Amino acid sequence: MAPVRVLIVDDSALLRRLLTRFLEGREGFQVIGTAADGEEAVQKTCSLAPDVVTLDLEMPVLDGLGALRRIMRECPAPVVMLSSHTTAGARATMQALALGAVDFVAKPSRPGQWEAVVDELAEKLRAAARVGVHKLTDVPRRRKAAPPPPPPAAEPEHPRPAPPSRRTAAPVEVVVIGSSTGGPAALQAIIPALPRDFPAAVVVVQHLPVGFSQSLAEHLDRRSSLPVKHAAEGDEVLPGQVLVAPAGFEFTFRRRGAHVAVHLDAGSGPPPPGTFRPSVDAAMVSAAEVYGERSVGVLLTGMGRDGARGMMAIKEKGGLTIAQDEATCVVFGMPRAAIELGAAQKVLPLDRIPEEVIRAVTHPRAAGQATS
Repeated sequence: MAPVRVLIVDDSALLRRLLTRFLEGREGFQVIGTAADGEEAVQKTCSLAPDVVTLDLEMPVLDGLGALRRIMRECPAPVVMLSSHTTAGARATMQALALGAVDFVAKPSRPGQWEAVVDELAEKLRAAARVGVHKLTDVPRRRKAAPPPPPPAAEPEHPRPAPPSRRTAAPVEVVVIGSSTGGPAALQAIIPALPRDFPAAVVVVQHLPVGFSQSLAEHLDRRSSLPVKHAAEGDEVLPGQVLVAPAGFEFTFRRRGAHVAVHLDAGSGPPPPGTFRPSVDAAMVSAAEVYGERSVGVLLTGMGRDGARGMMAIKEKGGLTIAQDEATCVVFGMPRAAIELGAAQKVLPLDRIPEEVIRAVTHPRAAGQATS
């Protein structure tokens, strides 16, 4: 198999040398060039046509966001950002993901930690290199809130008995959306499309390093009609509000009388390899237990299998489950796992998911009658 051809962009000569050495010391990578600023990054991306680019955010001449905009316009290529843990760095990272960057890796605070971080970087570079360029250039733009779908046609006087897979007409109270690689851009196509009078609560579970989920919430809040909040322990789950699960905490629901509140658990140590905190599975399973058929699960682009078990839990309780289709996913890992498990009742392109979510919440019987 041909090696992944990488262009490394960073204003630090030391970091360029370190990344080159670490990546070329791993099987399956070839560093075909380096660049010290954004202008050089654009030129070399266009001339060398790398399989993937690592792009620093803070650079002279042309910063990372400026370089990314030009790369996506002039010679699109998969890009993995290198971000600082600062608040400004986290905000810029969310902008980069919305502009078409495939993923990002948070820079360590000390140079000696880079070798461990490169393990994560290598995995994300391999995944990014497999992403079709057309998926990068079709970045979802801000959409106006979709109007509610028309009410369903009147049922016949003697309707046929509903098949076992048909959902009941119970009103939906919560929509749980799970995503990973490519998720921030996909979320930008869904959350701003929900109307201001959306009558259910929405919970977003996006895989992110600690320190970045607050910026995701702020980014979505600026673009949405619904208020978007970074969830905190004990927050009441309210209709017409979007809660973003904080990175580093397991997110579940707790019923308190007539109300439901957020419960966050930091765990007793780092999550096991291959798992995440927050976990889409944990949030969806909890939603199924607390809300039952009044829950909707939506699984978007991402690596791995997180969310498949949670989608099945919602489906088994009578709720609706929707998976993003392969054609519009940056990485078709998580939705594929749910589909193969038989947990996804509907498989839709990204631009049809907001309409289906609105239909499920406003006309649950109509939304549950057809599968695709």
